[in-house]
Amino acid sequence: MTAHQPAPHHDLPGWLGEGTAVVDGGGHGRRGIVQFIGEWEDPATRRATPCAVYLRPEDGGKEWIAADNRTLTRG
Repeated sequence: MTAHQPAPHHDLPGWLGEGTAVVDGGGHGRRGIVQFIGEWEDPATRRATPCAVYLRPEDGGKEWIAADNRTLTRG
């Protein structure tokens, strides 16, 4: 993927988008709001995920990234 091409979002569920409230089952059931969806590279493995979901806690706190959107449910 080049810097000029958007990340392919065809593998994302239709309900998942910016501003959606979600529960992250892979993040110990944390609730958050989707900030954006974009590429993320794991610093340990250098593996890139084209459609990582960047989340913000509903009540403030530290933001986190869900590399696998299959861990997310509408919340």
